[in-house]
Amino acid sequence: SSSSSSSSSFFSFNKRKLSKLTGIEIISPLIGLSDEQKEFYTLAKDFADRELAPYASKWDEEGIFPLETFKKCAELGFGGIFVKEDVGGSALTRQDTTIIVEALSTGCVGTTAMLTIHNMCAGMIDKFGSQENRNQWLPDLCSLNKMASYCLTEPGSGSDAASLMTKAVIDPSSPNHYIINGSKAFISGAGVSDIYLVMCRTGGAGPKGISCIIVPKDTPGLSFGNEERKMGWKVQPTRQVIFDNVKVPITNRLGAEGQGFTMAMAGLDGGRLNIGACSLGAAQSSLDIALKYIQERKQFGKAISEYQATQFKVAGMAMNINLMRLSLRNAAHLLDTNHPAAGVHCAMAKKTATDLGFNVVNDALQLHGGYGYLKDYHIERLLRDVRVHQILEGTNEIMSHIVGKALIA
Repeated sequence: SSSSSSSSSFFSFNKRKLSKLTGIEIISPLIGLSDEQKEFYTLAKDFADRELAPYASKWDEEGIFPLETFKKCAELGFGGIFVKEDVGGSALTRQDTTIIVEALSTGCVGTTAMLTIHNMCAGMIDKFGSQENRNQWLPDLCSLNKMASYCLTEPGSGSDAASLMTKAVIDPSSPNHYIINGSKAFISGAGVSDIYLVMCRTGGAGPKGISCIIVPKDTPGLSFGNEERKMGWKVQPTRQVIFDNVKVPITNRLGAEGQGFTMAMAGLDGGRLNIGACSLGAAQSSLDIALKYIQERKQFGKAISEYQATQFKVAGMAMNINLMRLSLRNAAHLLDTNHPAAGVHCAMAKKTATDLGFNVVNDALQLHGGYGYLKDYHIERLLRDVRVHQILEGTNEIMSHIVGKALIA
């Protein structure tokens, strides 16, 4: 296909002497990767070029979640990226995952972000669930026959997640079941996803009173609010999830009672890397678009790329992309090796990547002048999509809190 040929020529630097590298190849995502990881990136990038990028603007404008396209990700093994193979997963590393997510998000940030949330849920079931849980849910999740959403945030508990109020109590008439009441806010995929990983209170106040329970979409009493009208991520539905005497088996709980908050935070370590990788892909795409534009756009008799001010701007963008990539891949490596500082480095990487990513996309828009404000060049959509990355999976202020608290402990 044309996308495959352009992708192969774009990343032909492997066959050239390093001293000959020019243009965007200087910060190619493939630099420093193993041969296998290069294949992962190229596979995902080709899919993004072919299946996501040509349609992303239409999905954004019309608020369409491309479910059938989303399901095609399973054909590439992206439905359970770091889930073990015995239940259909690909058993890849967190570093592999950031590479795949970066590539996919060059095509459509919102669709890729939904895939990362689904994978976070699948990974939590794989890591913390019983063999019964794993066998029941993961084959369908890995094949994307079913989609999963993560339910932590509530209308009254955002950054203070441990204060959540959604409650699960043992059903006195059926002691093998919980009855869940409460609501969750800002849930990506709500109303579309087939299962929901719900953090709810089964004990006393604070984090040790929280458990994680799987709730299927068709459970009586489960309902959804109106779709939120958002600045970005318009391709994916975001709604409240409401629990009104929702009855589920105790066997749907992951692990023991009181372990849910620990699971939720462990899931967010990887989630933070993934959302940072979404920003990275958007930043890389923005720089690609900007480099082409500045060499075509002429002012005062020459291409604006010939002006030092423009060159300094794109140099700064490239440096920021390099910092983002190194930070994310290093934190992912620490998470893969269970390093004790992994959680703190995931917080660092998330803040670094999402702050710098927004700046890179904003700089790309500025280089386009008035044209950057138009939908034709896609930059404004990328800017709207990446802005929320500084808020979700833990605000960047909370990321600074995590790092600062660790430093003075």
